[in-house]
Amino acid sequence: MPIKNRFAELLPEITAWRRDFHEHPELLYDVHRTAGRVAELLREFGCDEVTEGVGRTGVVAVIRGKTDSKGRVIGLRADMDALPIHEQTGAEYASKTPGKMHACGHDGHTAMLLGAAKYLAETRNFDGTAIMIFQPAEEGGAGGDAMVKDGLVDRWGIQEFYGMHNMPGMPVGSFAIKPGAMMAAADQFDITVTGKGGHAAKPHECIDTTLAAAQIIVALQSVVARNVDPLQNAVISVCVVSTDSTAHNVIPQVVKLKGTARSLDAEVRAQLEEGITRVATNIAAAMGATAAVDYQRGYPVTSNDTEATEWAAAVARAISDRVDMDMVPMMGGEDFSYMLNERPGAYIWVGNGDTAMVHHPAYDFNDEAIPAGSSWYAGMVESRMPAA
Repeated sequence: MPIKNRFAELLPEITAWRRDFHEHPELLYDVHRTAGRVAELLREFGCDEVTEGVGRTGVVAVIRGKTDSKGRVIGLRADMDALPIHEQTGAEYASKTPGKMHACGHDGHTAMLLGAAKYLAETRNFDGTAIMIFQPAEEGGAGGDAMVKDGLVDRWGIQEFYGMHNMPGMPVGSFAIKPGAMMAAADQFDITVTGKGGHAAKPHECIDTTLAAAQIIVALQSVVARNVDPLQNAVISVCVVSTDSTAHNVIPQVVKLKGTARSLDAEVRAQLEEGITRVATNIAAAMGATAAVDYQRGYPVTSNDTEATEWAAAVARAISDRVDMDMVPMMGGEDFSYMLNERPGAYIWVGNGDTAMVHHPAYDFNDEAIPAGSSWYAGMVESRMPAA
């Protein structure tokens, strides 16, 4: 199952779809043009069913194999949304919408899965049912959760899920995967420190919220350093500090902190939530202030099923001799985790070559990765549901 000749033939067409999506980026659930074009193409391919509006703006297509009455049902997922970033690639197909760009390669993921859908609809060389899932709002909107809550699993009887993401720095045509945790739980927190504002020349008459907030920021690192098992993975980052004053000589009444907590284990996740709350409230109290902590759990850990990982890696090895099974988990978050929480499956990286990192204004998806990615998507269907 090497890179399929059909995808070499389809490469110009798939590339054209990808660049069209790139020129017209859309955010979160507002992916109406993208989803409409995806649905249009799926119908042109001859998919057996195409359903729009799943999880608000998601698209689901059904492709039945030679025999589907008792066969397995496999779900393949790609994300469609872009990011609120001003593009700096200089590409001829650069974003036509200022302040929005496909800085994470979801245009490529969508195009690769469309290529696989076209091939599978043409060949039907499998016994079972392939479900093509095009998801909105991966970038912070939990579109995967929205599709699951809209009945994705039960409506289409999906038994396994497989997803893919490009990775800059990995050679084009290479893959990386591992069983267990691939990506982190991504939580966020807001800490509001309240004291007594006043003139900066009279700090003794105030309760200095900036000093309390500074102590909290530093002390939060002790949660990872001294509360979490050193062999576990955890990250706490305070990313926003704001006050209710903009003057040089005013001690603010309120300081707000915003940040994120990342973990790969449920117990560690709970430790971070408890530790952030404990440290913030007690340090504020020790300095005469108060701290209110709002901790919000976000995407769960993206965890690969062991058997599904072996299947996914076997398909990748048939395409490439560069498949890394010893990769280090990434502390970024991914809402494909909601689908993996419902059914077994696996998530894999495909190499994007020597490009800027995702979420960077100079990033661009590498079209040379399309044949490998589309071959893997199609290969998962043909390998998990081989024709008799």
